[in-house]
Amino acid sequence: MTDLERRAGIFAALADQTRLRIVDLLTLGDLSSSEIGTALDLRSNLIAHHLGVLESAQIVARTRSEFDRRRSYIGLRPEVFDTLAPPSVVPPRRVLFVCTANSARSQLAEAIWRDMSPVAVASAGTRPAERVNPEATATAARHGLIIDADQPTRHLDEVRTDGDLVITVCDDAHERLHDSDDLHWSIRDPARTGTPAAFDAAFDALVQRIRAFSSRLVAA
Repeated sequence: MTDLERRAGIFAALADQTRLRIVDLLTLGDLSSSEIGTALDLRSNLIAHHLGVLESAQIVARTRSEFDRRRSYIGLRPEVFDTLAPPSVVPPRRVLFVCTANSARSQLAEAIWRDMSPVAVASAGTRPAERVNPEATATAARHGLIIDADQPTRHLDEVRTDGDLVITVCDDAHERLHDSDDLHWSIRDPARTGTPAAFDAAFDALVQRIRAFSSRLVAA
């Protein structure tokens, strides 16, 4: 069985509210089948069925009581939740965030990444603006981060080097690069509205993406 097949089997087994409730209970501690039945007010035959599915998917395991050998306890396999996660990613030499103007989204992404990850980071644009958007600078400051408003915006061709992991954070840049980027995150352009709320929404979207992606970077 491949890792992908195993993960698919786990998700299939958990696609049931009762089995999810059982797993929720087992995250807190090991239980006997009768204790699970009492906690969930379920008949023994239903408990046996659901535990059988969870055992077949290798989500739970039984251990015999050292005190009463007739009794077994059900516990979650410690590795099960690790196997649900997608594969880890080897950290790149540098992450390069790209948007059109290098004035807002890529600048915010660079600041957020620098705060969250030790991996080097830079940003660039496919058609750089004359300066960083003041609202991007203000948004970063509201969240305790710094974007130097006096730093020049830069063109992708000036910045990109071998070994960069290029992540486009706007649709325009992604489509202009014709798939020569490595990853694409479709982040709405806050400059179209220009309000602090729009910039905060873009910031929050980038935080979620960066947190999820950086957590998968594991040294080979």
